[in-house]
Amino acid sequence: MNKVSIVTTLMRVVLGIVFLVHGISKLQMGLGNVEAWFSSIGIPGFMAYGAAMLELAGGVLLIIGLGTRIVSLLFALMMVGAVVTVKWPAGLMGSDQMPGYELELGLFMIALYLSVSEAHAWSIDGVIAKKRAASIKS
Repeated sequence: MNKVSIVTTLMRVVLGIVFLVHGISKLQMGLGNVEAWFSSIGIPGFMAYGAAMLELAGGVLLIIGLGTRIVSLLFALMMVGAVVTVKWPAGLMGSDQMPGYELELGLFMIALYLSVSEAHAWSIDGVIAKKRAASIKS
């Protein structure tokens, strides 16, 4: 295991934890309240359920390292959507009324990196890739 693998694993697990916690937060607020907030800012309310489920399930999947590329790509798209639909008017650093999109930009970049990186040993994706490579050789 090299330094890049270790750092990539840490990025994957931390990104998974961040999104999992955001999904849990949405459940604790009540999905009906999240749906109402989405509607109040011009986003179709039903998307609150999709966002919460992606954050919950995707967070767990990233933590264990299964479907990392797909989940990361979905998270990257989610962050683009958050910036474009909600955060853009506040700017990068935000204002007294609203935080900026610096967090979303950081999460986007981590998700983008994970969506194109190779599977690493400390993930289910890595185990699957290793088994595939072994079966091709035999």
